[in-house]
Amino acid sequence: MTQSAFSSRPAPTVVRTAEELAALRPELGRTALVPTMGALHDGHRALIAAAREQADTVVVSIFVNPLQFGPNDDLDRYPRTFDADLAACAQAGATVVFAPPVDVMYPDAATAATGLGQLVTVGPGPMGEVLEGEFRPGFFQGVLTVVAKLFNLVRPDVAVFGQKDAQQLAVVRRMVRDLCLPVDIAAVPTRRDDDGLATSSRNVYLSVKERHSALALSRALFAGERAAGGGASAVLAAARAVLNDAAHAAPPVSPDYLALVDPATFVEVEQGHSGDAVLVVAAWVGETRLIDNVPLTL
Repeated sequence: MTQSAFSSRPAPTVVRTAEELAALRPELGRTALVPTMGALHDGHRALIAAAREQADTVVVSIFVNPLQFGPNDDLDRYPRTFDADLAACAQAGATVVFAPPVDVMYPDAATAATGLGQLVTVGPGPMGEVLEGEFRPGFFQGVLTVVAKLFNLVRPDVAVFGQKDAQQLAVVRRMVRDLCLPVDIAAVPTRRDDDGLATSSRNVYLSVKERHSALALSRALFAGERAAGGGASAVLAAARAVLNDAAHAAPPVSPDYLALVDPATFVEVEQGHSGDAVLVVAAWVGETRLIDNVPLTL
């Protein structure tokens, strides 16, 4: 792998506009993009590490995308920790941090009567209308629209996403395929804390007691994984038993969904299914909504 022009710099170059990014592009070489909304944690560091193995230059985008937040979501509450994020990027070996303001990503936001002034968006199709798409209407439309914008601005050779957001990963891959976008999509396995909880920027919202209750998500998934030899019904029954117990915890765990799906389509698999599948869960603990999943083979 050739060395980037920025390889000796101790900290990433921060750019905030499309023009600044375009000026850097001739120096970047093969480029990997790690899209984030900031509040970086060990899961993001794993993405950056994976990106470094695939490119000369790693661009980390930090942008809290308002288009993917619904009226009942936590846009105002979402953690914004730019200085700490920049330090994390430097430590992990990122080359460039692209941290645009809202008016760079949504140029008509300041003059729009309502919303962001974004008239053209990217729809996720049927895959984006189930599970997360059902419980968070418009979420995947917002995700795909901003990811498409980032691809056009950064022009990466490869983009790296986490398996923890399995449905998001699937719809991004489908967008790239269906729209013939010239970028490879790489996935990195879910990173977990020592207690089994999947790393997430929203984990900071959990109290000690809420975090203890939240461990039921990973326990349910692992129970389902262990039951894979018994088929789809056995997987769901094992996972559901753990969540049913957690519904009586203090504080309780309140699931939005538990499903066993095809990893390519996110259609729920039938009882006789054999081969790859993903067991996915979303649940509330207090005022915090968490998602998690495990890939398995039936």
